[in-house]
Amino acid sequence: MIYARLIIIFLLGGLYHVSCSSGASKQSASSLESIDSVESEAQQLLTGADQKAAYLPLLQGKKVGLMANQTSIVGDTSTHLVDYLLTQNVDVKFVFAPEHGFRGQVERGEKVDNEVDAKTGIPLPTLYGGNDKQDEIVQSIDVMIFDLQDVGARFYTYITSLHRVMELCAKHNKPLIVLDRPNPCGDQVDGPVRSDDKYKADVSFHKIAMVHGLTIGELAQMINGERWLEKGRTCELHIIPVQHYTHSTRYVLPVVPSPSLPNDVSVRLYSSLCLFEATDFSIGRGTDWPFQVVGYPDPIFGDFKFTPGEKSGMAKHVEGKGQVNYGLDLRGVDPGQQQFTLKYLLDFYHKMPDKKRFFTRPDFFDKLAGTDQLRQQIIAGKSEAEIRESWKEELTAYKTMRKKYLLYPDFE
Repeated sequence: MIYARLIIIFLLGGLYHVSCSSGASKQSASSLESIDSVESEAQQLLTGADQKAAYLPLLQGKKVGLMANQTSIVGDTSTHLVDYLLTQNVDVKFVFAPEHGFRGQVERGEKVDNEVDAKTGIPLPTLYGGNDKQDEIVQSIDVMIFDLQDVGARFYTYITSLHRVMELCAKHNKPLIVLDRPNPCGDQVDGPVRSDDKYKADVSFHKIAMVHGLTIGELAQMINGERWLEKGRTCELHIIPVQHYTHSTRYVLPVVPSPSLPNDVSVRLYSSLCLFEATDFSIGRGTDWPFQVVGYPDPIFGDFKFTPGEKSGMAKHVEGKGQVNYGLDLRGVDPGQQQFTLKYLLDFYHKMPDKKRFFTRPDFFDKLAGTDQLRQQIIAGKSEAEIRESWKEELTAYKTMRKKYLLYPDFE
């Protein structure tokens, strides 16, 4: 597997600006040559952060705030955006930390403390879980930058962080520069659309499909265009789009986005396996293969065995910890072929002897799904085809809305 592989199809570059008021294995020699060619093409892809000339002029003489973490890199993985900006004498006042913290080492749902970066001395206030000083923090700067790597699933909370930053910028009339990045699962739109606000949570903040098919920049446009901010406000956006990217591009993340998504296989399986988080089934936390295995402490679930323990960043909330789990090994799948599916969830539900014990946290499951209908359909014995038919109308409507906000050629 060549983790640096990208398929580059189209060139799209430059600065996209939206300004609105508050109203608006062994390889043969030939194979290696082919790989070298692909990797050469891959070097042409430029994220928003890579396009320094597009955003540095917007920062000169300004007090700057950021939302960033370990995925906020410029060029190769050795240069962090914050470090680069400081070398350019940009006046960085603070960096908001999302879920998993500034260095990406905090596990799911854990408290992210307000800290100071040991390397630079820059304050690291958090927006994850709220911050009672967030208004005065944003009022202290002239311009805000957002640069986080999303993975394309509605329940991945970096897009919730985007919304909160846009909310603050709109409220205090601060422009927001979005340094866009490819969506590693941007080649699909699937799953139920979140229904009403009853299911709104950090893991289901927007009325979008479970696999939304948007980059951060495109979602920012949707948030503005659909007037999802409080009081119908809109945020002044300056989007630096990715060059040489389409929604058909296979993009492998150069930096681990969070502790439990360590590789391309886990990223591509994430949307299909995350619903297990509302059950007592293990999806590999506490092992070397999070989001690449599924199991439960009962041999009825499969021949593959693994025992979750304590791993750095995954010491808490480990399902099946210290027990032999039996189930499914997905480590060898081709990540490029993985699309969102309910087959794993339905298979393990059907194998569960006492089905009343499957949905151990039903309220959380409904928030992950964005609706209670999916859980009820599974309990009723519906097939994946029947379930998909039930969300077809809303998903089609979402796809139509999505088209209005795309910055890149679509996969269809």
